[in-house]
Amino acid sequence: MTQKKESACKKPVRGTREWAVAEINCCLGCPHGCRYCYARFDAVLRKGRVTPEQWPVSRQVPEEVAQKHRRFSGQVMFPTAHDIVPENLDACTQVLKNLVAAGNRVLVVSKPHFDCIRHICSEFQDAKKSLLFRFTITARDRKLLDLWEPQAPGYAERKTCLEYAFAEGFATSVSVEPMLDTADVVVMVHELLPYVSHSIWLGKMNRIAERVEADSDTMRMAIEKIVAGQSDRHILRIYEELRDIAKVRWKESVKEVVGLDLPAEPGLDQ
Repeated sequence: MTQKKESACKKPVRGTREWAVAEINCCLGCPHGCRYCYARFDAVLRKGRVTPEQWPVSRQVPEEVAQKHRRFSGQVMFPTAHDIVPENLDACTQVLKNLVAAGNRVLVVSKPHFDCIRHICSEFQDAKKSLLFRFTITARDRKLLDLWEPQAPGYAERKTCLEYAFAEGFATSVSVEPMLDTADVVVMVHELLPYVSHSIWLGKMNRIAERVEADSDTMRMAIEKIVAGQSDRHILRIYEELRDIAKVRWKESVKEVVGLDLPAEPGLDQ
C-alpha cells in the first residue's frame, strides 16, 4: 500500500533519488495541508486512493509499521509521502527502529514538530550515526507559511527543532524546497547554517500548474508570485550569492538553470 522503492536507474537522477536509494512510508495522508504536496496530488487526484476530505487524516498501515527491513545499498529516506506528526509518532519511531536495526542509514525528512523531534532524539541517542535529519524549512514569513503550509509548524518551531537536534549531536540538514520566499532565502540560509552539520538544499516549486489548485484570487496571486520569484534571473542571483558555501547544495530544478550536471547515481546526497 505504501511505497518502498529502491532505485537502480542510470539515467540522470531527479527528485528524492538525489538523496536516497529507497523510499519508506508507513501512513497514508498528512494533516499539514501543504498546497504544493506531490503526495496528496498522487494519492487524491491521480490514483484516487483517498478523497480530499480523507487526506488530512494520517492513516497508519500496520504491515508497513511492522515490516522488518533489509539493509539497503545506500541511504534510505523516511518518510516521503507523509510527515512525522504527533498522531503517528509511535508508528514512525517503530519504522525508524526497524530500519536502523537492519543497519541502514536513514534520512529523516520532516516539517518538524518539536515534541516529535525531541522524542526521536531520545529514542536514538545510541544510534546517532544512523540518522540524518533533514528539516524542510521553506520560508521565515509567517503569512507565506500560513498560506502554503497552513497546518505545519511555523518557522520558529522548525528552527528550534534544528537547533535541538544539532545540540544533541545528531547530523542535521535542511531542505528549502520549495523556496517560498526567494527574496529572503539567502538571509534565511545564513541564519540556519550554524545549526547545520551536513547540508542545506535549495529547490524550486515543481509542476505548479498540475499540483497547485488556483481556487481563489489569493491563491492565483500567490502562484504568480512564486513563478516570478523562481525565474531564471532570481535563481541565478541566489546561486551566485551562495555557490561558495560548501554546505549549500542544489536540487535538480536549480542545477538545470545554472548549468550543473545532474547526478548519475541515486542516493549520493551531494
